[in-house]
Amino acid sequence: MYESFFGFQRPPFNNVPDTDFFFGSNRHNEALAQLLYTVEARKGFAVLTGEIGAGKTTLTRALLRRLDDTNTTTAVVTNSRLTGVQLLYTVAREYGLSDVQASRPKLLEQINEFLVEQLSKDQTVVLLVDEAQDLPLSTLEEIRLISNLETEQDKLIQIILIGQPELRRSIDHPELRQLRQRIAMRYHLLPLDREETRNYVAHRLRIAGPTASVRFTDRAINTVFRYSRGVPRLVNLCCDKALLVAYTEDATKVDQKAIMEGIREIEGPEFTFRAREREEAQGGEQAERRRPFIRLPFLGGKYR
Repeated sequence: MYESFFGFQRPPFNNVPDTDFFFGSNRHNEALAQLLYTVEARKGFAVLTGEIGAGKTTLTRALLRRLDDTNTTTAVVTNSRLTGVQLLYTVAREYGLSDVQASRPKLLEQINEFLVEQLSKDQTVVLLVDEAQDLPLSTLEEIRLISNLETEQDKLIQIILIGQPELRRSIDHPELRQLRQRIAMRYHLLPLDREETRNYVAHRLRIAGPTASVRFTDRAINTVFRYSRGVPRLVNLCCDKALLVAYTEDATKVDQKAIMEGIREIEGPEFTFRAREREEAQGGEQAERRRPFIRLPFLGGKYR
């Protein structure tokens, strides 16, 4: 809507995993480098976690873009509410296997035959499972069985689990000890810091329109960071609303006022940072009060 007014070639803050807009913060570059190494060295298993909107999906799309298409076969599973057999069936179909039968032993046999065939062609096989925090423990165990498919020298499949922080707790469950021992790389993607948020906004503006005539003031960027806390998805949402506000006012400068108007379109007209911080503090106090009381043994008035 506002693209032509500012001189953008495309919307700068769409919340879609467009790798053209991939921003290589220190954290994102480190995570990408570790994922690339895990896949190319055929280490077998990697886990990438992060809060909602931290940029996990865009990062993994950037990973796929950097892998050599000529010697890499990739499958992406985005439906994480699957039983073990359903997952195996989905994996088989994603790799283009024909005559797939909904039988666990048969599926494992077909997948194994496919992986051995790919290895004979010197193909690296990659499986990405997104939103993996929703997978039941039994399904995660099926993933471990897939990772068991290997020769004496090579891992036949490189598996990357992507999910929210709850995935870390699932993997640390005692029942998944064997899976945990197979993980070669674990990385938790943190939000951007203040300076990275500033650079992130500038990066997206530059990609969307190298000659665009728009500028975010320092106070505007500080307010964006305060609201988003460095979560890219919230940065996008906030900046998109602020550009719309500036457009309606025929302004090419996005100031703190425009940012706050955009935030209130998202959160409601009564939003203030003070009210949000007060609610969060009250929520923390309530959580503290809900902590179970643990009665310690009576020591007869003595400390030991």
